[in-house]
Amino acid sequence: MERFTTLSAVACPLGLENVDTDQLIPARFMSRPRAAGYGGFLLHDLRLRLDGELQPDFPLNDCRYAGAKVLVARRNFGTGSSREAAVYALWDYGIRCVIARSFGAIFEGNAVKNGLLPAVVGERELSAIDAWLATAEPPHIVVDLEQLQIMAGPQRIAFTIDPVRRLRLLNGWDDLDLTDRRNTEIAAYRAKRFRIAPWVVPTQDRER
Repeated sequence: MERFTTLSAVACPLGLENVDTDQLIPARFMSRPRAAGYGGFLLHDLRLRLDGELQPDFPLNDCRYAGAKVLVARRNFGTGSSREAAVYALWDYGIRCVIARSFGAIFEGNAVKNGLLPAVVGERELSAIDAWLATAEPPHIVVDLEQLQIMAGPQRIAFTIDPVRRLRLLNGWDDLDLTDRRNTEIAAYRAKRFRIAPWVVPTQDRER
């Protein structure tokens, strides 16, 4: 997994509440292999018209936000089903951070496991970021995970994330890496357990 420390990038103000995982990637596209890339399906039914042409008034289709790596949404982003493909679609599109008032719990966990930062800020702070992005040229922000700050022009906006998830992103750790950092403590516990309760340990393990 890629480490996430600081991201300096164009940000797109999506401005939507309750964006669910079926909107992030409709189920009909999920039979395709991940290797083919899911980015083209991100927010498909909102970004595209029925004839396949781009919706001209959808924020991600605005040339000002071309190449955006940050999405700014509202509350309850990623609600709905547990499909990890919703995160794949964001990642394959190029999104590395979503800023929102709150996230669906399963989506938030899936995001971190794939290296995507879910940054939680207040409603007033979201409005301040949106206002900056509406007028800034370019619409650019800096997201600093080490300092837990978003820099939107002169503004310094604090955001929150679970401390363990922050640690995982800063180090690029998966579940095994998170466990490996406790190897010394695990080995000490194992040795103590073998000593005080040898009857619970299989014979072959006692000989190691």
